Amino acid sequence: MKKTVKAATKKVVAPKVPKAPKAVVEPKVKVAGAPKAKTQRVIFSVRAKEGSKVFVAGSFNDWDPTAKQLLDKKNEGLFTATINLEPGAYQYKFVIDGIWCADPECTDWVHNDHGTLNSVKNVE
Repeated sequence: MKKTVKAATKKVVAPKVPKAPKAVVEPKVKVAGAPKAKTQRVIFSVRAKEGSKVFVAGSFNDWDPTAKQLLDKKNEGLFTATINLEPGAYQYKFVIDGIWCADPECTDWVHNDHGTLNSVKNVE
């Protein structure tokens, strides 16, 4: 008769690692009677081939390339859109038939992380 000996096993417990602290987000507080930041109607326009799909993407719409479409109302190749923006500086680009383009009429540009230029619209 063979006798089996069961070895004692020791349970290994990993040390507890503290959780990273949560970021503190300041709540937006509405103050009664405080003036609201006034928005301004800002017109974006660019010339492109008739029948093109033209959009504007920028810091004002989280760079969504299809969030705001420009229209060629007179079928003359002039695409326009109006966006209400609060005062500030906004970077943007046009997306013409899927190709990202800086605004050729804008003289205020900045370099971006992709090695190209973003146009800048200043709203006062």
